[in-house]
Amino acid sequence: MASPRGRRERGGRGSDGSDSDWMTRRLNGLGPVRIGVGANGGADDNDDAPVRPKQKVEEPRSWFARATGARRYTPSGKKSGKTQKKSIKGMVLRADADMRPVLSSLDDEEPRLTKRERYERAQAAKREPKVAKRNEPPQKSKTQKRASGKAAAAVKFAESRPRGKGGGNGGGGARYGARARQQPVRGFFREFFYWGLVICLWTAIGIGGMLFYYAMSLPDTSGLWNVAHAPSLSILADDGETLSHRGDMRGGMVLTSDMPTYVSQAVIATEDQRFYWHFGVDPIGLARAAWQNYRAGYIVQGGSTITQQLAKNVFLTSDRTLNRKIQEMLLAVWLEARYSKEQILTLYLNRVYFGGGAYGIEGASERFFKKSARELSLPEAAMLAGLLKAPSHYSPTNSITRARERAAIVLDNMLREEFITAADEQYALSHPASLEGYSASGSINYFVDWVADVLPAYTGEPNTDLIVRTTIDPAMQRAAEEVIAEMLKTEGAELDVSQAAIVAMTPDGSVRAMVGGRSYAQSQFNRAVQALRQPGSAFKPFVYLTAMERGLTPDTVRVDRPVTYGTWSPSNYTDKFAGPMTLAKAVSTSVNTIAVQIAQEVGIRNVVRTAQRLGIQQNLPANLSLALGTSDVTLLELTAAYATFANGGYGVLPHGIDEVHTRDGDEVYRRQGSGLGRVMDEKSMGEMNYMLQGVMTNGTGRKAALDDRQTAGKSGTSQDFRDAWFIGYSADLVVGVWVGNDNRSPMKKVTGGGLPAKIWHDFMSRTQAGQAVAALPGQYPYRGAADTGFTDNSYGDSGSDTQTYDAEPERQREWEEPGFFERLFGGGQRSDAGTGLRPGHNPGR
Repeated sequence: MASPRGRRERGGRGSDGSDSDWMTRRLNGLGPVRIGVGANGGADDNDDAPVRPKQKVEEPRSWFARATGARRYTPSGKKSGKTQKKSIKGMVLRADADMRPVLSSLDDEEPRLTKRERYERAQAAKREPKVAKRNEPPQKSKTQKRASGKAAAAVKFAESRPRGKGGGNGGGGARYGARARQQPVRGFFREFFYWGLVICLWTAIGIGGMLFYYAMSLPDTSGLWNVAHAPSLSILADDGETLSHRGDMRGGMVLTSDMPTYVSQAVIATEDQRFYWHFGVDPIGLARAAWQNYRAGYIVQGGSTITQQLAKNVFLTSDRTLNRKIQEMLLAVWLEARYSKEQILTLYLNRVYFGGGAYGIEGASERFFKKSARELSLPEAAMLAGLLKAPSHYSPTNSITRARERAAIVLDNMLREEFITAADEQYALSHPASLEGYSASGSINYFVDWVADVLPAYTGEPNTDLIVRTTIDPAMQRAAEEVIAEMLKTEGAELDVSQAAIVAMTPDGSVRAMVGGRSYAQSQFNRAVQALRQPGSAFKPFVYLTAMERGLTPDTVRVDRPVTYGTWSPSNYTDKFAGPMTLAKAVSTSVNTIAVQIAQEVGIRNVVRTAQRLGIQQNLPANLSLALGTSDVTLLELTAAYATFANGGYGVLPHGIDEVHTRDGDEVYRRQGSGLGRVMDEKSMGEMNYMLQGVMTNGTGRKAALDDRQTAGKSGTSQDFRDAWFIGYSADLVVGVWVGNDNRSPMKKVTGGGLPAKIWHDFMSRTQAGQAVAALPGQYPYRGAADTGFTDNSYGDSGSDTQTYDAEPERQREWEEPGFFERLFGGGQRSDAGTGLRPGHNPGR
């Protein structure tokens, strides 16, 4: 009897109804299913029913089929891949209610077996021959197995998916899969965040510890406002005469609210454009400065804010160290937290150094413009703001042109920051600031400017008024001013000479007179200290000293002849060649070819080292033309180098400050020590003095010679008569003279033995008259320490007259061999005390 839900078919191995018989039945949702006969208990037992043709089946593809042992019906046993996919995809895994009796009958038909029974049945099955059963379904192909595996995986995934709303398998499963795929990504970010937080925490702890360490070493910050006025300087001569007064002449601190607004705006636009934005340290400025310095390969910019500069100026030194920079930043943050921006700006403007000895805006205004800061004009404010970058370099006392160029940059910055209009800028550029700060135009101000510029190196930046006693001799200073003025007036126009400079110092380097130009009122540029010019033959003593130290003597003979080195062929002033001559004569007559031959012989690098050992500070190129003085030097350093010959072979440091006191009498600085110690041996020193004396008696310096005392020196003339020098000395005084033009235009055949030698002679005649006579140190021929005489054997000729001067007995002097730090910074016997160097004293014979 047919089932109401499907059709039953019967078949099997035999007709006896054994367990091996089976039947197929169509079930809703599953199709034809193969089950054992009698599974429903009252099934139809009609053995006469016709047997249907055997059907090929394939392996079940669902948990339901596996649980019931059913097989899915396949009419032909084969299906295309597309049909199989559709049947698998459309399979409904839901048991019909009518199948429940079938399942229970299956359980009753084959009770559970024990482990022993299952083992025995398995062993019997292995022993039986493997004969294909007639009704056994065929083996699956590889394609069918792969399809079956995919179906099982799909079923398992469908069973594991969470149900959506309404119990369906909606978008919840997709979302669950997406969340599953996101799990590794989320885990990575959790790990990254965790370790990043750990690193940041430890970094913060380290930085905090470092800041605490540096904070504990900060200087005392009390007294920040204890500035009643900008510090002033009183410059005195060596006899106590007042030479000049610099600084705040009016006293009192000037508030930013009392000054024109463009004064503070000029400073902010130039020094710290983000002043009102940062917290004391400007990260943007630091990054910009670091990038610019990296690109340039050296320090070209600084990232310090106005607050940092205030901290450095008030509390710290100018040392360029990492410790000082960190302390500066900490103090800047402290200042920003404690004071307002206007208070910080007021402190800065009243404490910063503007150059020329002026500290604070009020002192600088009085120094350069002879007015209060409350009355500054826009061009004057721009010029003062421009000085802050490099006070000495941009100082209007050094170069008014350079100061005005810098002021133009400040005005452009103000326009870019919208502090002023284009019309304001144009007016300021057409009416630039001019110096009005000097009531006297005396040339002593050249010296005063030099002292004021170097004073911070000795005292730091003071916060009180100072009295500076200098080494200047007022009588010598007046004589120098008079000689320069007279010579330029009488011969300057005729010879196309517009400027001249003179420096006079004792053999220990104490500057006694200094004139830096024709008129201080017209030009404050100090040609004695700042001008770099070619010395010409005045450089030759360094060449010959190198030769003397390597065994040559004044009597050594060399040939004045044409020589060529590469493409360069040096020539003499007369364009003639005199043939063989001694080195002494070559020096006195300033023969160029022999000087170059000697430099080639001893090595030009050795000549450079000799010049630097004697005090030349400029960079000297190591080429043979240096022997003829083609490298620029200053008059001050060249004169100081010649002082070594005058004092017996000891290097000196030119100086103009003797001592510094406060107005209360407290000593701030006192010069001690005597220079750099011995820089040449006594034999070489005597030979050089012998040859340089010949310059004065029979050579190019005859116009400079004095009748009453021994003198020595050397003339120098640069190419095309652009510079003319004469550097000479006695046992008591060393004097250097330079003449030329600021634009380097040629003079009318002015040589060092001409106008400069005349100036040197007139100055020495006025200042040395009535002074004690002393012989130059050293002797030639050198006869050792036992020799007590000095022999003048001109050019080494055997028939010349000889002069013998009594020399002081050799004795040990404390000042002769001070320690290195004593020589460099002071701390030993004073140079003018006891048996040290002093006018009229010969220390080296």
